Amino acid sequence: MNTDNGSEEFELIHAYTRKQALEDGVLVDLGALASEAGFRWPVAVTRTVYDGILVPPKAVEQEGQSFTGRAWDLLTVLRLEARRTGGGREVRFAPLFVSRPGEPPKAVPLKAVSGPGDDGEPVITVMLPDED
Repeated sequence: MNTDNGSEEFELIHAYTRKQALEDGVLVDLGALASEAGFRWPVAVTRTVYDGILVPPKAVEQEGQSFTGRAWDLLTVLRLEARRTGGGREVRFAPLFVSRPGEPPKAVPLKAVSGPGDDGEPVITVMLPDED
């Protein structure tokens, strides 16, 4: 649609909010654990990160792996990398996770994107490098 001054205006047809993504389970809030780890902004992870990385495979749970421990490791490495690099809109980091019994932990590349939440407040979302 053109306006009288020559600029274009677009009508927003639909917006998918962060709140809706959390309610739908597309994002998972790390809430109190993130606060305990020193984050002042809300931190959420994508469902892919939650299911594929933070929830340990059954086989490694017997080796002491837990959701809480893995989430704590993710948050700690993110916090350290953000401090080291000065933060910014995107921080790339690679915490170590055990994926198979008896194998050493492997670095898992992730990125954390900071930006405005639904009401303009700062929020952080952790995802795989190819997720948007």
